[in-house]
Amino acid sequence: MNTDTLTVMHGRPQEGERLPVEWAVDDLLERLAVSYDRIDHPAAYSMEDCADIGRLLGTEICKNLFLCNRQKTKFYLLLMPGDKEFRTKDLSAQINSARLSFGDADAMKAMLGVTPGSASVLGLLNDTAHQVTLLIDGEVLQKPFFGCHPCANTTSMKLLTADLTEKILPALGYKPLIVHL
Repeated sequence: MNTDTLTVMHGRPQEGERLPVEWAVDDLLERLAVSYDRIDHPAAYSMEDCADIGRLLGTEICKNLFLCNRQKTKFYLLLMPGDKEFRTKDLSAQINSARLSFGDADAMKAMLGVTPGSASVLGLLNDTAHQVTLLIDGEVLQKPFFGCHPCANTTSMKLLTADLTEKILPALGYKPLIVHL
C-alpha cells in the first residue's frame, strides 16, 4: 500500500463518512479518556497492507482472527502479532478445544458487528451477550502500543496497550485468556 499521502491524526475525527460502529468506538474511547492516533486509508485486506500502515503509525497492527470450534458452539477472537504464523493445533491444545476453524461472516457480523477484514478487539463492544471469548497472545501485551482497526478496515489506530488492558477491556466486561503461540 502506498502510504505517501496518508496522514497520522490524533483522536476522534470531527467529520467525514464513517460507519456507525466506528462512531461507537470513538464514543467509547472518548468516554474512557483513551488517547489515540489514527490513519484513514484505503481498505486494508492483508497483513502486508497493515504493516505499511503500522510503520506510519509507529506500531504494529495486530492480527485479529475470529475463530470457532468444529460444532460452532464456541467463538473466539484471537489477537496476535501481525507477522506471527497461526497454527490452529497449538492454540486448540492451549484452550482445550476441538480443532478450531475460522468463524463465518454471518456469525462475525452477528456477534462483533463487523465484516471479514475488519475484525477488531473493539468489536467486542457489540458482543453484549459475551458470546466471544477473547484470546491474546502474550507477545501482544509486551509491547507499549497496540494497533488495530476501529471495526472498519479503512482506518487504523494506535493506543497504549495499558489502555486496552486497564480501561477498554474492563469497561466491556472482558478478561482475556492469555495464550502463547
